[in-house]
Amino acid sequence: MARLADWRYKINSETLLKLLFLLAALALMLIGLALPLYTMLLKSLQNSSGEFIGLMNYRYYFSTPALVNSILNSFSIALMTTLLVVVLAFLCAYGITRTCMPGKKLFRTLTLLPILAPSLLPAISLVYIFGTQGYMKSLLGDTSIYGPVGIVIGMCFWIFPHALMILITALSNSDARLYEAAKAMKTSTFRTFMTVTLPGVRYGLMSCAFVVFTLAITDFGVPKVIGGQFSLLATDIYKQVVGQQNFQMGAVVSVILLLPAVFTFIADRWVQRKQTSQLSSRAVPYQPEPSPMRDGLFAVLCYTVAAVILLIIGTAVYASLIQFWPYNLSFTLTHYSFDGLGGSGWESWFNSLKMAGGVAVIGTLVIFTNAWLVEKSKEFALLRQTVHLFAILPMAVPGMVLGLAYIFFFNHPDNPLNLLYGTLAILILNTLIHFYTVCHLTSMTALKQLDPEFESVGASLKVPFWRTYIRVTLPVSLPAVLDISVYLFVNAMTTVSAVVFLYGPDTRLAAVSVLHLDEAGYFASAAAMAVLILLTSMGVKVLHALVTHLLLKKAQVWRQR
Repeated sequence: MARLADWRYKINSETLLKLLFLLAALALMLIGLALPLYTMLLKSLQNSSGEFIGLMNYRYYFSTPALVNSILNSFSIALMTTLLVVVLAFLCAYGITRTCMPGKKLFRTLTLLPILAPSLLPAISLVYIFGTQGYMKSLLGDTSIYGPVGIVIGMCFWIFPHALMILITALSNSDARLYEAAKAMKTSTFRTFMTVTLPGVRYGLMSCAFVVFTLAITDFGVPKVIGGQFSLLATDIYKQVVGQQNFQMGAVVSVILLLPAVFTFIADRWVQRKQTSQLSSRAVPYQPEPSPMRDGLFAVLCYTVAAVILLIIGTAVYASLIQFWPYNLSFTLTHYSFDGLGGSGWESWFNSLKMAGGVAVIGTLVIFTNAWLVEKSKEFALLRQTVHLFAILPMAVPGMVLGLAYIFFFNHPDNPLNLLYGTLAILILNTLIHFYTVCHLTSMTALKQLDPEFESVGASLKVPFWRTYIRVTLPVSLPAVLDISVYLFVNAMTTVSAVVFLYGPDTRLAAVSVLHLDEAGYFASAAAMAVLILLTSMGVKVLHALVTHLLLKKAQVWRQR
């Protein structure tokens, strides 16, 4: 009887511990997401004295033509970028998955480079290429790069890899039997494409379009550097808050920017639910057949895209090594010293390393553990569903909106968490929440692949759930855990929109320094800092690959034949 009482106590204590963990996860999402957004919404309904005035701020906004034009400009830029990126990414993804063009792995590697750099880098490079003193200025004729043209080109460079990854996944899942049937019926290539290929990837195309549109309408880095006088919603938030100290109007613009992002997020989730499996248990993987003309055409297209990516990145590297463009082209490393400049130089880079490292370590542990509680626990179904819902929402919140919401919530004098404002801790929290959703979904996908009997066997052997989690779940899910950590690190190094309002005198980050160096006219030093971020991200990716290989070799020997 004593042993039975001890066992019941153990079960009760474990259940209580799971409840505490789930409540902590819910508290994290409330403090990091829900309460700041609620505070921002209230701020948009108040005047500068904090008095409630209803929709007066919104009426003022929509009665000011200059401000309303930002909405039209943002939508036009986002639609144009979406059209160009989706078409170009689809053609390149088709070349990778449906042709026998050479150099596929090299092309895919090169297309990942824009993800490793801040969105400010392409904008700086475009100034050197097509600006007033640009070496290819004549290609644009009388068209200025400062405005919609430069914004669209810069956004296409930065967003293209995200679209390519989605469409490669969509085009990879195809049943070869459909194409064999079309060939046996002597169906033309064009008709096969229209009746087999496109219908099979329609949901992937729609999801890709929603993702690209959201990234384009919420991006801040590219239009801030190369937008000129062409106003967008994201840059309007920065101007209202930093330039005019008009926090109420900044909150209004943030709410307006949040609406299309939420709409596209909901539409994307709906599309993903409608999507059905393309491969049955009897499906035959599609293997493209060689066609010299087709393979050559797609190779030219893909290599041209790769050349443009290398040109933009190479221009930034070259600009950071030149004494004074275009008058003194001698090589120098002085731009990497950042002495006496307004960007905090190497100190900001070290701050970014500390912040990114903290986000990678803390974020990976927190996100994967919360996902495990949601997926593998059987108790507290309503609480688990609530945590899962909050984990999905950050994807719909633009970085600028989240950053401004943190000002209103954490900087309030009555908030006991006010002491976090301006510290490295709030930067880590903000970045963790900003990129939470992708990591949560990755964790859920990895955990769904594990047999539920792992937990059942552990419980039957009276093994505490945390021991099963540490000794079984984590080692088996190690590839996903490592991918999450490097994803968080790279995004923490390159993000600027979410943290531009939150840094303090001692916590300025490298990506923010790029922005301030560019504003101060130190273009070469801004390029140098952007290149430094790129090289850091590349180094971490290489280190991640080596560590992954070594750890998997030891921790997952069972995977080896």
